Amino acid sequence: MKTFNVCVLLSLAVTAYCVPVSQPTVQDEEFAESYLKRFFNLTEQTGPSTRRGISPVSRKLSEMQRFFGLEITGMLDTDTVEMMKKPRCGVPDGDIARFSTFGRNFKWQKNSLTYRIENYTPDMSQAEVDDSIEKAFQVWAKVTPLRFTRISGGTADIMISFGRQSHGDYYPFDGPGGILAHAFAPSPGIGGDAHFDEDEMFTFRSSRGYVLFMVAAHEFGHSLGLTHSDDPGALMHPTYTYRNPDTFVLPQDDVKGIQSLYGANPVKEPLAPPPPTTPDSCDSTMILDAVTSLRGEMLFFKDNFLWRSYPQSNTPQQSLITSFWPSAPVNIDAAYESRQSDKIFLFKGRKVWAFRGYEPVRGYPKKLTSIGLPRGTRKVDAALYDVNSGKTLFFVNKYYYSFDEERHTMDRGFPKRVDGTFMGLSGKVSAAFQYKGFTYIYSGPYMFEYNLRSGRLLRVLRNSYFLRCTNF
Repeated sequence: MKTFNVCVLLSLAVTAYCVPVSQPTVQDEEFAESYLKRFFNLTEQTGPSTRRGISPVSRKLSEMQRFFGLEITGMLDTDTVEMMKKPRCGVPDGDIARFSTFGRNFKWQKNSLTYRIENYTPDMSQAEVDDSIEKAFQVWAKVTPLRFTRISGGTADIMISFGRQSHGDYYPFDGPGGILAHAFAPSPGIGGDAHFDEDEMFTFRSSRGYVLFMVAAHEFGHSLGLTHSDDPGALMHPTYTYRNPDTFVLPQDDVKGIQSLYGANPVKEPLAPPPPTTPDSCDSTMILDAVTSLRGEMLFFKDNFLWRSYPQSNTPQQSLITSFWPSAPVNIDAAYESRQSDKIFLFKGRKVWAFRGYEPVRGYPKKLTSIGLPRGTRKVDAALYDVNSGKTLFFVNKYYYSFDEERHTMDRGFPKRVDGTFMGLSGKVSAAFQYKGFTYIYSGPYMFEYNLRSGRLLRVLRNSYFLRCTNF
C-alpha cells in the first residue's frame, strides 16, 4: 500500500482566558494518552525503561514537553494539559527541532513548478482566491530559486482544491471548526497537492474566519518538502495564527528550512525587510518592549511575540501577539492593565489600543492626546499602573506623567524627571509593572525594584528575573 506524508492543519479555537486546571482529570489522562499515541508514537510495549520504573507515557510526555518548550517533568502537569488541548496540525511532532523537512527524497527535482486551482470556495470571490494562492506561492519564491506557474487545465505539479468530509484522498475532513487543510509532500501522483476544508470560513483579509493566504502559505510549505517547526513564530508551526497578509514576512526559521532544500534566491529583492526571528527568553541581553499584568497573569512583550506567565505555571508560554488580539499592533512601545476598567492598553507610536479580555474596545485606537499627553508626544516608553493610588505613570524620554484612572485626567505638577523620583535610574525606561506591592522598572537588560511609596531602590536584577529561561 502506498503511503504519503500528509499535513492536517487544525483551526485556532476562539477561547476565553485559559484558566489552568489544578489537577488533570481522568478525561485529561485519557485524552493525553490518545494525543501521545497520535503525535508522539506512544506504544504499549514494555522494555528496559518500564523495568526501571520509567513508563512509556512518562517518556513520551518528556519528549512532548521538550518539543513545545515546556518544563520537562515527564508528568501530566497543568502546562502540558493546556498545550495538548490547543488546536493543532495532525502531523506527528516527535524529533522536530526548529525547521524540519520530510527528507531529501521529498523535494522537487526542478525549480519550475506548476499549480492548478481545480475549484473555488463560495466564501470568497474567485479573484480573491486567485490572489491569495498566488501570493502564498510567492512567499516561498522570494527566498528560493523556485518559480510557480498557474495552468488552467490538465495535471499540475500542485493541484489545489476545496472539499468536504471524504473528498477522495483517504484523509477526510471533519466539518466546521477543526481541520482547515492538508497537503502532501513532494512525490509522484498526489504528492504536492493541497486540499482545503470547504466547511471552514475562508477570508481574504478579515480575522473573522481563516485567512486563505496564511493557510495556503503553510500548506505549500508542506507541498515543497517542509514538515513542522517547534518555533512558535514560524509559518510552519503546527497551529494557525492570524497574521496580516499585507505585512507578512517569512520568518527566519522557515527561510532556513526551505533554503536547506532548494538554496537561496539568486536574485536579491531590493529593500526587502529582514526575516523576523523569534526572541529567546534565555537571551540575557534582550531588552523587553513592555511588561504588564492581565487578570492574574504576567505578559512580557518582545517584537511580534508575548510570553504569558501565571502563578500555577513554572514556564512562560510564548505566542504571537496576534494569536490573542488579531487587531493589535506588534513591536509595541508600552502596555498596562487598568484594574478599574478591566482593560489592557497597548501603545505604539502616537496611538493607544484597548482590549477587554480578547475583545477590542470600540472606538480604539485613539491618539495619545486622548489621555492628556501633550500633542507633541511621539511615543510612550513604558506605562505602570499603581494599585495603591489608582494612578498610571507614563514614561516619556527622561520624564513621567501621572494619570488619574478614575477621573481620566492627568495630574497637576507633571511631568517630573524620572531620575528625580527613582533613585539610581539614569537610563531610558523600556518597561514597567507592579508585582506583590513592589514596582519594577526596566532599563536596558536590567530591572530596578522599588518601593513606590518611599521611592527607595531595593534591588537591581537582570531582566530575566521574572521571565524564566525555557531551556531545560
